Amino acid sequence: MKKLSAKTLLAEYAKGKRKFNLLDLSEIELFEVKLIDIDLSQSNLQNAYLPYADFSCAQLVAVNLATSQLSNARFYQTNFAEANLEGADLSRSNLRNANFESANLQEANLQGADLTHANLSNANLQGADLRQAKLSQANLKKTQLQGANLQGARQAVLSDAIIDSQTVDPSGYYLLVEEE
Repeated sequence: MKKLSAKTLLAEYAKGKRKFNLLDLSEIELFEVKLIDIDLSQSNLQNAYLPYADFSCAQLVAVNLATSQLSNARFYQTNFAEANLEGADLSRSNLRNANFESANLQEANLQGADLTHANLSNANLQGADLRQAKLSQANLKKTQLQGANLQGARQAVLSDAIIDSQTVDPSGYYLLVEEE
């Protein structure tokens, strides 16, 4: 995996390049950057610092964003399919129409995030913080929500999600789940 600096990435993007696959961008710092339509699929952005960034319509398929700071960022219609976002901070981010199919969001902070129309099918959100998140029309089919906190989450339909007795429902109570 080729290492690329923030300066080089931004210079290439400014010249019109959009495809940046299989790169090592770990610990990159890009505060308030606009990288609309960028393709960083299969790249390593572990521990990245990207608050207030705009990655709308980006391709982040199978990207590693574990433990990254992504709060208050814009990821409108971004494709995170099979991405690793374990322990990432996505609080207050715009994730409307984003695709998280089969993504790992274990222990992620999604507090106050807007997940309206997001596809979270088959995603792992075990232990995730979804307090005050907007989940209107979100696809939660086979989404793993064991131990997740959904207190105050709006319009969450959990009927197709995988939950357990440690899942906190939108009203703030632990869900009653029959053990099999």
